[in-house]
Amino acid sequence: MRLILDSHLDLAWNALTWKRDLTLDLAEINDREAGVVDDPARGGATVSLPQMRHGGVAVCLATVMARVPYAGHASVHTSTLDYPSHDIAHAVAQGHLSYYQCLEERNEIALIQTPSQLRQHWNRWRAANDDLRGSLPIGVIVAMEGCDAIVEPVHTERWFKAGLRCASLVHYGRSAYAVGTGDDGPLTPAGRELLKAFDRCGIILDVTHLCDTSFFEAIEIFHGPIHASHQNCRAVVPGDRQFTDEQIKLVIQRGGVLGVACDAWMLYPHWKRSCRAEEMTPRHVVTMQALVDHIDHICQLAGDSRHVAIGSDLDGGFGREQTPAGLDTIADLQKLASILSDRGYKDDAIDAVFHGNWLRFFTEHLPP
Repeated sequence: MRLILDSHLDLAWNALTWKRDLTLDLAEINDREAGVVDDPARGGATVSLPQMRHGGVAVCLATVMARVPYAGHASVHTSTLDYPSHDIAHAVAQGHLSYYQCLEERNEIALIQTPSQLRQHWNRWRAANDDLRGSLPIGVIVAMEGCDAIVEPVHTERWFKAGLRCASLVHYGRSAYAVGTGDDGPLTPAGRELLKAFDRCGIILDVTHLCDTSFFEAIEIFHGPIHASHQNCRAVVPGDRQFTDEQIKLVIQRGGVLGVACDAWMLYPHWKRSCRAEEMTPRHVVTMQALVDHIDHICQLAGDSRHVAIGSDLDGGFGREQTPAGLDTIADLQKLASILSDRGYKDDAIDAVFHGNWLRFFTEHLPP
């Protein structure tokens, strides 16, 4: 079994918002949701801490997140992500961080902030056999998805001292800092100030979800390391959620890595999402081969396998009803190895995709 570094999991959001005890076995989490009908993903969770250990996920980027919508506030009463003010978003994200701190106290996870901590944790996992890995803590690098929880750019250092190491400016729509998926427009003045604060503190910029205009402006303004934690290819599946070849090449030129996401909406053209399961595109139309199509496309653009990895986004507001056929739990990411091998990828390239590229990137760019 190959070890995995997954660059995007919304663990705290699942625990605090969907009330999932992630320390339980996955089957028990789904059994507890039997009969809950608020979302098609109920009863179809794919991620728990025991399942991550079973699948060799030694380290992940785990998010803190809360949004403040800038295009109308009606959704704050129905959305599980949106709140009416930045103060409230800050408090929610602090709750996510507190959840990770509680898990660390129970030895379920180990919070990683520096390259030396990452190396030590990885070496511990690498030296352990499969049985021992079942009791090891999972390494967590704290990331922020959308920066609405940073009330003002001047608060960036406070978040950095609390352990934040990576952040994206925006999620969907418009925020105080940038424009994201589903819209287009430039960074705001506060967004430009926030990027300068990232530079000063050493926070790594995640360019995922930036709309085209905000993306190109952020790339020009920000001088620190960049990556795309969960981002696929527009040339393979059209849509503004994906990056163009030009955007992918810019990330590569900056030494960045792109983590491919497992959301079937990003893997199959014209996928239909719905709050009613019977109205959704059936998952059998897309397989894990589609995920490798995106991996291969990035490798072809780069000319090597050094800039693509896994950013699964599993349980990121969807469950196995919206994952490729054959990807029923996070442990099924191991199946990518045989698919990559069948496509002609050698063992060292497969290891690079599974963990090597992220290990190199974060060892180089986490603050010492």
